[in-house]
Amino acid sequence: MNSEITSLEGIDANLIIGADGRHSTVRQLAGLEVEDYGAPMDVLWFRISHRATDPELSMGRFDAGRIFVQLNRGDYWQCAYVIPKGAADEVRSAGLAAFQAGIVRMLPFAADRAGEIRDWEQVKLLTVKVDRLKRWYRDGLLCIGDAAHAMSPVGGVGINLAIQDAVATANILAAPLKYNQLTTADLAKVQRRREWPVRLTQQFQLAAQNRVIARVLRSDQQLEPPLFFKLLSRYAWLRRIPGRLIGMGIRPEHVA
Repeated sequence: MNSEITSLEGIDANLIIGADGRHSTVRQLAGLEVEDYGAPMDVLWFRISHRATDPELSMGRFDAGRIFVQLNRGDYWQCAYVIPKGAADEVRSAGLAAFQAGIVRMLPFAADRAGEIRDWEQVKLLTVKVDRLKRWYRDGLLCIGDAAHAMSPVGGVGINLAIQDAVATANILAAPLKYNQLTTADLAKVQRRREWPVRLTQQFQLAAQNRVIARVLRSDQQLEPPLFFKLLSRYAWLRRIPGRLIGMGIRPEHVA
């Protein structure tokens, strides 16, 4: 949906799908009510090069007042520098050298690559929000993905849920659309199918945000990793559980 559109009235379509992300123009113009659950952090995203001698595993690092996540993308590391909510301007005002020093502190094996971040244009701000529409639809309109439920970056599952929403939408609405028999009740079926896994996933994310992330970001001292993370590090078989939930989701969808 083009962000320049100021009204949904007069659009000639059997169905409008709002899949335009966490700052959805569609849901705003449709007047759909949003429940906002808040978030204690924002994320600065950037990438640095990967070398053959680097560790292979993606991982998260916790330090006093900061959290750093590195994702192995093959030829580069996708890095997430987690900062307190609204602190992006403060980080920028401290200067690029201070930001690079923070990278070195959190990612010592890549100390010689912090200089790859040469300007702030290479660092993208993700304003974290966790919310969910009370009702995802109205006559002739349906929101899915982040437009219906903005997810926390915890677990990196937002794209998974968005794709699952899309598959469920296609499965449920294909026949009514084909035979020109689409009703609002059909749109309600999509929400009933997808709302439960979204709610449960967001509950896990909010627990992680409020009990772990917020505590770390508020602290000026090194904290012990939570017991759950210690157990994951010790027992490989335990890592399959979050891997399954993150990779496949609570309710996987398959194209019918």
